[in-house]
Amino acid sequence: MIEGLNNLLEGSDQPGLPELRRLLQRILGGPSATGRLIEGCNLKPRTPRVYRLRFDFGGQIRSLVAKFLKPAIAQRNALLAQRWLPAIGLDQNAPALLGVAAEPEGKGVWLVHEDLGDWALDPSHPEPQRVKAAVDLVAQLHIRFAEHPLLAECRLHGGDYGISFYASNVRDAIRALAALQPCRMKLSSESWALRDRLLTRLERLQEEVPARGAALADMGGPETLLHGDLWPVNTFVVPTAQGLQARLIDWDQVALGPASYDLSTFLIRFPANHRHWILGLYREAVACAGWRLPGADDLNFLLETAEFARYVNLLVWPAIAVGRDNPAYALEQLAEVERWFIAWKPVLPQRTEDLEKQPVASYNEIPDCQRR
Repeated sequence: MIEGLNNLLEGSDQPGLPELRRLLQRILGGPSATGRLIEGCNLKPRTPRVYRLRFDFGGQIRSLVAKFLKPAIAQRNALLAQRWLPAIGLDQNAPALLGVAAEPEGKGVWLVHEDLGDWALDPSHPEPQRVKAAVDLVAQLHIRFAEHPLLAECRLHGGDYGISFYASNVRDAIRALAALQPCRMKLSSESWALRDRLLTRLERLQEEVPARGAALADMGGPETLLHGDLWPVNTFVVPTAQGLQARLIDWDQVALGPASYDLSTFLIRFPANHRHWILGLYREAVACAGWRLPGADDLNFLLETAEFARYVNLLVWPAIAVGRDNPAYALEQLAEVERWFIAWKPVLPQRTEDLEKQPVASYNEIPDCQRR
């Protein structure tokens, strides 16, 4: 019997707790296992659905992470762990999926993974060797999955972060903001002015769809598997007996698209003066596959496309909320996204010696040793 397991997360109002507890009992050794729960820590206070669970088995500590996800996202994570990463030989570079337990009313699914500890990259103090290990892993993910047959399955269950993501979000945001009309609702003059400014900006972004789509087609490289949420906090570098080994966690937004989508998310979280050398590590890592990234100006355009697509996506939902019942938080979110646009600066700052501009190699030029 595992002491405390029957009261795990009691009072948290999380659904599916009986199913989670039975799953944990099985993972931890079945009915005959003896030990005790010593910690149930919420790792994401703003969205209480990820917990670190620590158990003591006679002085041997075992730590697990339990996540409660919507069914579609849980399926995506399971496919990633059981099919997509194994298909390219990187199944050891994500937390092992130990078990799945569905809440019976269909509200969600619990996934239980091994706990990798507290080895996330610290973007404020980037250590070159740890950053290199992480960048090498990201590069291998992109190279090995480039034009892979399983990308069709990734698109079905994960989505597409190419130009269609940018264009469809712009259309949806314009539609949601244009639906806000004075004849239908009352807003302050400041709010109407905000809505008009955002519409003007979005219309300009819509006019840029052909140019941005052409740039991605010409310089974005082949479609590949993307982590989709590549913040340094989701990038772990764990010391082992064999040296530093990188792991990527939180694959909830995994999808396909150009590598620049992941690069923008990763680079922009580091101080600007570190981004060129970090990008240099990626350039070196993909060079063995024959890939040549564009120079800084062209790459900045691709990175901007990815970031602006995310910004616009974050306009859609508060704009819809304003049209439905006008909650105060929604207008503030619209204003916050506008502030992001105003404060935007290129991901890669200018420097005196820019990197040589070269075209990205096609998948046919990738050496056979890199295809999986």
